[in-house]
Amino acid sequence: MDITWLGHASFRIEIAGQVLLVDPWFEGNPSFPQDRRDEAVAGATHILITHGHGDHTGGVPELAAELGIPVLGIFDLMGHWEKTHGIETTGFNKGGTVRLGALAITMVNAQHSSSIEGPDGPRYAGAEAGYMIAGEGHVIYLSGDTDIMADMAWMGELHAPDIGILCAGGHFTMDMERAAWAARKYFAFETVIPCHYRTFELLEQSADRLVAGLPGVDVRVPDVMERLSIPAR
Repeated sequence: MDITWLGHASFRIEIAGQVLLVDPWFEGNPSFPQDRRDEAVAGATHILITHGHGDHTGGVPELAAELGIPVLGIFDLMGHWEKTHGIETTGFNKGGTVRLGALAITMVNAQHSSSIEGPDGPRYAGAEAGYMIAGEGHVIYLSGDTDIMADMAWMGELHAPDIGILCAGGHFTMDMERAAWAARKYFAFETVIPCHYRTFELLEQSADRLVAGLPGVDVRVPDVMERLSIPAR
């Protein structure tokens, strides 16, 4: 398994024969090096979306059309994009699982908001979500944008994720201290990767508090476009 941070909340996850682009925000993303876009999207098989905000979906329908690959996400938004952009989508909802060969992607709850820009302002885009991504003997908890929530208790117990990709920038989501607390309280992660930080001055600029709050956990703090390899089990 290879996980590459594409800046902000965007990731490339190569797992179980699939290449997922998670919330791929390229144009306008100040964290992403535009001259490495081709490298970031090469061989992508699917796009996975957590919610509708522009820093997670900007340019996604156009990217899906360009690459000729489907987009997976909340039913409402997927239906809208299929109708307005003519792209292939798989819409599902919380508790649902999409299987891609040996890979299983289960949508779980998140606590945030979700909208897309419309001609008269924000438009409803379905609910915000996180995912449990199971493959190669691992389970990744992709938190999406969220604060701490009691649902994390059953999510950690039922899915037992060993890898956490956690929003931790504060202001719009959990900050580093809150993300560390949630990880300690509800999960038994072996590896944690922070995201949704360092993009703007409003967000946290360092993951030091997350690292300090998770002694004994392998907290990875990659540079943008740095590939993290995790052996299959």
